[in-house]
Amino acid sequence: MELEELVEKFRMKDAKAFEKLYSMYADNICGVIFNIVKNTDIAQEICQDVFVKAWNNSESYNISKGRFFTWMLNIARNAAIDEVRSKSHKNSKQNLSSDFFVHILEDKNDLNTQVDTIGIKSLLTNLKEKCVQIIDLLYFKGYTQKEAAEELEIPIGTVKTRNRSCIAQIRGNIAI
Repeated sequence: MELEELVEKFRMKDAKAFEKLYSMYADNICGVIFNIVKNTDIAQEICQDVFVKAWNNSESYNISKGRFFTWMLNIARNAAIDEVRSKSHKNSKQNLSSDFFVHILEDKNDLNTQVDTIGIKSLLTNLKEKCVQIIDLLYFKGYTQKEAAEELEIPIGTVKTRNRSCIAQIRGNIAI
């Protein structure tokens, strides 16, 4: 069956055409989505949503404006970007609190022999409370500088300055 005929059957809500197009394009569409969201499970979920959305809006596809795959790719790309911009995605990307992280590391007997923690303790030594707060919000909780300023009730310039000095202190700890 030719692609144009398959696409036309898809537009007419033929389930067999849907299955065939899905088997033809799903891996590529999921790959494009994965490159944006960086999570296999989310990429597969969005990929399925993209095919359902294309199915529900199949009448909007116009063969004279481009290939079917390109149309699907645009839907997939937009859906992936929407996901990355969503608050729920940002919240899911947040890491553990730095307090939790530091306490886990402090409980270890010898951090320099653990493969996943070699050298971490030396980076965290002598950090001021202000630095712990800034690093926690900006790097572990995913806050923007503006959001961190609002959370700590300090000017954004202060957040930027503290961030720079804290990073400098951590870099200094690297040199030790």
